[in-house]
Amino acid sequence: MKKFKKKIILGNLLSLMVMACGSSTKNDVTPDLPGPTSGDVTVYITTAARTQEFRKTYVDFGSDVNMSPRTILLNEHVKYQTMDGFGAAITGSTAYNLLKMAQADRTKFLKETFDVNEGMGQSYIRIAIGCSDFSMSEYTLADQSGIENFALQEEEKKYVIPILKEILVINPGIKIMGSPWTPPKWMKVNNLTDLAPHDSWTGGHLNPTYYQDYATYFVKWIQAMKAEGIEIYSITPQNEPLNPLNSASMLMYWDEQRDFVRDALGPKLQQAGITAKIYAYDHNYNYDNISSQEDYPAKIYEDAAAAAYFAGSAYHNYGGDKAELLDIHNKAPEKELVFTETSIGTWNTGQNLGKRLLEDMKEVALGTVNNWCRGVIVWNLMLDSERGPNRDGGCQTCFGAVDISSADYKTIKKNSHYFIIGHLSSVVKPGAVRIGTEGFAEDGVVLAAFKNLDNSYAVVLLNENTADTRITFSDGTNYFGAEIPAQSVVSYTWK
Repeated sequence: MKKFKKKIILGNLLSLMVMACGSSTKNDVTPDLPGPTSGDVTVYITTAARTQEFRKTYVDFGSDVNMSPRTILLNEHVKYQTMDGFGAAITGSTAYNLLKMAQADRTKFLKETFDVNEGMGQSYIRIAIGCSDFSMSEYTLADQSGIENFALQEEEKKYVIPILKEILVINPGIKIMGSPWTPPKWMKVNNLTDLAPHDSWTGGHLNPTYYQDYATYFVKWIQAMKAEGIEIYSITPQNEPLNPLNSASMLMYWDEQRDFVRDALGPKLQQAGITAKIYAYDHNYNYDNISSQEDYPAKIYEDAAAAAYFAGSAYHNYGGDKAELLDIHNKAPEKELVFTETSIGTWNTGQNLGKRLLEDMKEVALGTVNNWCRGVIVWNLMLDSERGPNRDGGCQTCFGAVDISSADYKTIKKNSHYFIIGHLSSVVKPGAVRIGTEGFAEDGVVLAAFKNLDNSYAVVLLNENTADTRITFSDGTNYFGAEIPAQSVVSYTWK
């Protein structure tokens, strides 16, 4: 690593003098402010005040080797996890709203979201296997008793698959995760003692008698999607396995999931030549305060035969703290972590984009990545201005990453989750490795650094302070100084 002199060049010294006197807390840059159209470093800026919304600009490398003491040095010799991608869920409701748009408007939005060259380059999608709580109705892919009755349904064929195909044209390399909210009702029982039929969309348990049939259900779904030109990258055995109250749901305690995957799902996928990753759990950090379910995935990993089928585990943040990710990583460092769901909604009413942008960037985006998550996926990509389509028993108070006006299906409001995902996906590409940083640190400044497969570097940074701050970044060969607006999220990438 190249050594740098501690002498400060005049420009940096003047910047430090200005900051010592105090920086303005007002960010007066307007979204249409002219700026450089090229440079060594590509920069994306979103401010809490919405004066800049994913504004693209550029800065150049410094021309000598003098470093400011406010330098953050990237250390690619310290390596953490490899990144899979970042994105949102394409639910039935999301697909419905997208298809209500005019084709030109929809294509424009999808390119802004998924295009790796001209847009955010979002790279990971989550979809439901059957219905979710944001579907047009409650259904599975085999509502009639008997696995031979498996078939894709109208929601897949009319809404979700057409949208996925449009996205794949824009970004052919996008990863797709599938999660079921419920198996067919004929596979469910009230509990594993009585084994009485549980003819309900909500709650119940998977009848061990149908472990093999349900594993076949997953195989058939992955094969049916492949026949449509859609490769499935990963699955979870059950969405929110500790929540029996969702509009479509089922309880699947850790020992049930262990047995189902070990004895049925894992072997069936293997026999079918399917390489989709299996992630355990897919629920909250706090295990919904059920003491017997604490460390859910770690308990599964204690069974070597079961653990062999799991790539890792997945988490939501509707309860508990992201520190649980680090705890599970420490218990099983060889296993992967992904963050698969979070939502905003009317419970955030009164909190403007700025408050949510800063908190969500700190907790959801950087907070999960800096605790070993390989991917970050938020909930609905798009809902309408009435928070739908939704239905009784599901979330009727959720916002999408973006909300589209139900009056014209054209006017789009972009919410915090759209920006936090975009700030990651725009500069951190699939296959990137999170790397170490050292040097300058400041309260209220949170960041993560990466090296992409093409040898470019990326830094995603949050400045939640009320003052602008200037920081110099160095990869050991090149360096640049950057003025980071107060209460903003900024992404940088350079070769």
